[in-house]
Amino acid sequence: MFFDDFEAERQFREAWEAVEIARPVRYSLFTFGQSELPYYLICEGENPGDLVSVTKGEVRIKRPLVITPENANGELRNFFENSDEEDVAQYLLARTAHFSNLQLENRRGDTELVSDSVEEIVARLNRQLDAEEEDRVAILTAPHGLAGIALMRYAAERVRESAPDNIQELRERGFLP
Repeated sequence: MFFDDFEAERQFREAWEAVEIARPVRYSLFTFGQSELPYYLICEGENPGDLVSVTKGEVRIKRPLVITPENANGELRNFFENSDEEDVAQYLLARTAHFSNLQLENRRGDTELVSDSVEEIVARLNRQLDAEEEDRVAILTAPHGLAGIALMRYAAERVRESAPDNIQELRERGFLP
């Protein structure tokens, strides 16, 4: 293993652990076709005391119905503002079987800047979503500059947690023994 590879993986792991899914969802992704994962993303300001950003968006995960050489590699769209961050994420995802053929697209809505703390915003959004009986919208938090990692972690955890249900459905449809 090259030291650069080790360093990139270490940095990625630190970033991965710095983001949080403050309100997870418990629904499985569709085995075939496209799944939508709505979210609120709360990002700290660059410096202490800076405004906090709140973005509502949706990650779309598309599984190909038939895997061909053209769609065998995973794809991330609109997750990162910095190409270096995206390169590191693509490098690591290419080595993960769960993502090898998925197309992930982030559709970011408007961003609001708020003077409240991250914790206050999470509490307010939790109350709002509870009052609306909304259980399909996640709340994600991230330090400044790690929004893409938070979105990727959210998608990755939904893929991983959906795998047993997806495998069961494949068995029920006769695709697996």
